[in-house]
Amino acid sequence: MISSGELIQTAISIGIFVLFLILRKLFTKYVFQLVMKLSHKTPTDVFTHILLSLEKPLRWSFVLLGIYTAIHYLPFLDNKMGVVNQFYRSSIVILIAWALYNLTGVSSIFFNKINKRFELDMDDILAPFLSKVLRFLIFALTFSIVAQEFHYDVNGFVAGLGLGGLAFALAAKDTIGNFFGGVILITEKPFTLGDWIKTPNAEGVVEEISFRSTKIRTFQQSLVTVPNSTIANEPITNWTKMGKRQITFNLGVTYHAEEEQLHAAVKRIEKMLQEHDGIHDDVIIVAFEKFSAHSLDVYVNCFTKTTDFKSHLHIRQDINFKIMKIFEEESISFAFPTQTLIVEQNGKRSMETEEERKYEMAQG
Repeated sequence: MISSGELIQTAISIGIFVLFLILRKLFTKYVFQLVMKLSHKTPTDVFTHILLSLEKPLRWSFVLLGIYTAIHYLPFLDNKMGVVNQFYRSSIVILIAWALYNLTGVSSIFFNKINKRFELDMDDILAPFLSKVLRFLIFALTFSIVAQEFHYDVNGFVAGLGLGGLAFALAAKDTIGNFFGGVILITEKPFTLGDWIKTPNAEGVVEEISFRSTKIRTFQQSLVTVPNSTIANEPITNWTKMGKRQITFNLGVTYHAEEEQLHAAVKRIEKMLQEHDGIHDDVIIVAFEKFSAHSLDVYVNCFTKTTDFKSHLHIRQDINFKIMKIFEEESISFAFPTQTLIVEQNGKRSMETEEERKYEMAQG
């Protein structure tokens, strides 16, 4: 039979729990909302993000404290308070870990603020990576503290991991390789998010770098996922890091061109490139390079100031049109592959090109 005193204690216990639920409601509706309004008036939004990260752990702390206080007044659990205390302390640790876990999401904003304030060399990859490392450490520490609270031998657990470490390392060899590959990519920074890169496996824009892989969006809009261990050991061409983009080609001129004509054309092309607004004037090479089988070759080499591919093509097009105009004004013809035939008739030799012979045959 339950005595009247036990009923009173049970009623008090339930009342205490309900009181804490009311306090939780008041805290959420009034106190927290008031603090949130004040945080919006601050010059930075970091404080607002911190409050949002702590909201749920704080709300559940009222529930936890209410349950713990209510249990103390229950007449049926006097001999179980040792276990109750263990669960209470473990729950506090978990709530704190929950709050810290949420704060690691704000750490990305915090790292970015520090980066801008002190002009550190920190890109958009490093901050999320550090947040993930912090979350892993929080999880590991929480597990260790809760295990010790229930008198579990954490040292024995670690020793057990050491005994099975070899088998685990062999089984997770690729995963570990990808993790360290991601660390190499983040620390050495051959590329960052948004860069246009080319590897033996893919070419496109980097969208994401995680612990395991790097995701590249190709120009056909397909998504290529490359393991970090693979991409860290491959040659990587980062087109975004170009300071200028090269233009190089050979102009084939017919052998009918005279020395003065060719010399004047070379000078005019070089001057045109030097005066062009889109061309770097530090490395411009225009020279009569060699005698080819079908042409006199003029070598042209220069660099555009822009690295944008579309703008580069427009500049290249403009240069091509200007070269065509220069050749036209100098009465120089572009060469194309031809053959010269020597025909002997009645002891006399005559030469004609292959095009002339085809024309005569067409005329009958």
